[in-house]
Amino acid sequence: MATHERKTIDLEQGWDFMQKGITKLKNILEGKPEPQFSSEDYMMLYTTIYNMCTQKPPHDYSQQLYEKYRESFEEYITSMVLPSLREKHDEFMLRELVKRWSNHKVMVRWLSRFFHYLDRYFISRRSLPPLREVGLSCFRDLVYQEIKGKVKSAVISLIDREREGEQIDRALLKNVLDIFVEIGLGSMECYENDFEDFLLKDTADYYSIKAQTWILEDSCPDYMLKAEECLKREKERVAHYLHSSSEQKLLEKVQHELLTQYASQLLEKEHSGCHALLRDDKVEDLSRMYRLFSRITRGLEPVSQIFKQHVTNEGTALVKQAEDAASNKKPEKKDMVGLQEQIFVRKIIELHDKYVAYVTDCFQGHTLFHKALKEAFEVFCNKGVSGSSSAELLATFCDNILKKGGSEKLSDEAIEDTLEKVVRLLAYISDKDLFAEFYRKKLARRLLFDKSANDEHERSILTKLKQQCGGQFTSKMEGMVTDLTVARDHQTKFEEFISSHPELNPGIDLAVTVLTTGFWPSYKSFDINLPSEMVKCVEVFKEFYQTRTKHRKLTWIYSLGTCNISAKFEAKTIELIVTTYQAALLLLFNGADRLSYSEIVTQLNLSDDDVVRLLHSLSCAKYKILNKEPSNKSISPNDVFEYNSKFTDKMRRIKVPLPPVDEKKKVVEDVDKDRRYAIDASIVRIMKSRKVLGHQQLVLECVEQLGRMFKV
Repeated sequence: MATHERKTIDLEQGWDFMQKGITKLKNILEGKPEPQFSSEDYMMLYTTIYNMCTQKPPHDYSQQLYEKYRESFEEYITSMVLPSLREKHDEFMLRELVKRWSNHKVMVRWLSRFFHYLDRYFISRRSLPPLREVGLSCFRDLVYQEIKGKVKSAVISLIDREREGEQIDRALLKNVLDIFVEIGLGSMECYENDFEDFLLKDTADYYSIKAQTWILEDSCPDYMLKAEECLKREKERVAHYLHSSSEQKLLEKVQHELLTQYASQLLEKEHSGCHALLRDDKVEDLSRMYRLFSRITRGLEPVSQIFKQHVTNEGTALVKQAEDAASNKKPEKKDMVGLQEQIFVRKIIELHDKYVAYVTDCFQGHTLFHKALKEAFEVFCNKGVSGSSSAELLATFCDNILKKGGSEKLSDEAIEDTLEKVVRLLAYISDKDLFAEFYRKKLARRLLFDKSANDEHERSILTKLKQQCGGQFTSKMEGMVTDLTVARDHQTKFEEFISSHPELNPGIDLAVTVLTTGFWPSYKSFDINLPSEMVKCVEVFKEFYQTRTKHRKLTWIYSLGTCNISAKFEAKTIELIVTTYQAALLLLFNGADRLSYSEIVTQLNLSDDDVVRLLHSLSCAKYKILNKEPSNKSISPNDVFEYNSKFTDKMRRIKVPLPPVDEKKKVVEDVDKDRRYAIDASIVRIMKSRKVLGHQQLVLECVEQLGRMFKV
């Protein structure tokens, strides 16, 4: 079989053939009339290189062809590319550069195809740079290194013109900056060192000059608008033609020049700074302030401080307002007592609503602002008004909403909503235990005198309080509400008992509420000498209660009872609604027309203070059921009283009020006593777990443990 001998191609001859192909490629790139490469052309060129690289030594020209490949680029760049770039300037030079780079990449692509065989064997065996890299680095070393400075300056000057509002060719800039990225062959070094560093410096200078004028001329909101607009534009700039890695660095420069440098000046600007924005409720500007200042390190701290200061001032002003209103109040306006305080609590709730909305909407619920709001409210929520602590005011406010005939006429939803807000305010009050005690006292009055408007609301606020302050806080109150339900059941059973034992019927309608001692506030109980009619009632109920349970002892608290008495006067019979004590006193006059002070005291077996209060309510107050001699406004031990048969009133039923005892002092004393026990218990708990502890440390832990309920 005859073997086909391949003719050896020598270097000169082979390169001449290749040169023709390369020249044709250059002509195409230069835009001269030249037919495109056909697949035959391409195959011939490829095969020539293949043959020249696979001939037996010394005719293997791989090394020489590798050199020639580089020289082709160098020759083309020096003869054609550089001269065309050197004669152009600014934007025209940029356009030329983009065109030349694009052509160069085409040339690299075609030549590395022709010389592809080198890449596959020669280069990989000798670990030399691949053809594509050689081609691109020729451009880098000869073109890029020479003109990068001019290019960078031209690009930055275009960017500055755009900042001043001119229209520029963004696509051109994008293409030029892509060259900085691509020329690094995978590393960002060229883009960063030869362009980005200069851009950042230029940006800082540009905005530094702008900020100096703006801070003097503009109000805080206008300045912030400009700053936000600048940041937005720079962000767009990155999206349109800069590399994405520049975004953070660029924005930081702008923020530094526009915001960090002038932060305190901006916030404290007279008539338009943060204080003014809060004062004038400029919600949109405050939101913008939050957005801008949250970008800079620790930028929000001063804003939250100003916010805290502002809320504190507003709240303190409300306290002062309430104080003034209370001190200007005329003493005889008894119904007004508490009204100012009610308005005050309502205003505090409104203030809280307003600034909670600021925290969530303007300040995006940022923790710094939640903290500022909390600290501000703690300042003025713990100031009392005209001798009433805020714990008492809140308890009274709740009482007013929950009792029948309170001054607030609200729908069910509004009541729920308001209670929710009161419980939120309670979080800022340091004496929560004092609130609990006042609330319990008032709850007791509502429940016992049937003043509570709605059981659902009573239970609902207890649930809210439980969530806020824990189960221990509300356990007694929940017990009280449950007691009443049980008491109603007792009453029904008692009525059944009476109807099934008619011989026991005392002839008087009797309703008894049985309570559990531990849950309710402690009430003073006196052994008053009851009238015989009442004694019979008590006996009957005791007998009934024995049938229900054997092991419980009943203690009667007459001070909380009420009686309806039918009083026959000359003009007409009037039904009097009085307390059990008042009733016992009035019934004495069934047996005698005139009684002296000392006789009354002896017969009732009550203390002087109590008797004075009772007599005053019946002879010196609005309804004079009894006449007294001498006829003056005060009760003394020498007075004599008689039944006033001439008494009349336009109503058929009247309630004879008994002046209330001031319970405030007692509540405070009770709470103080409870606190001592709580502190003792806390110390015992801590020492049990720690065994040994320094005094300082013990005090600290104690304060922390009890801090949720009161300030130790």
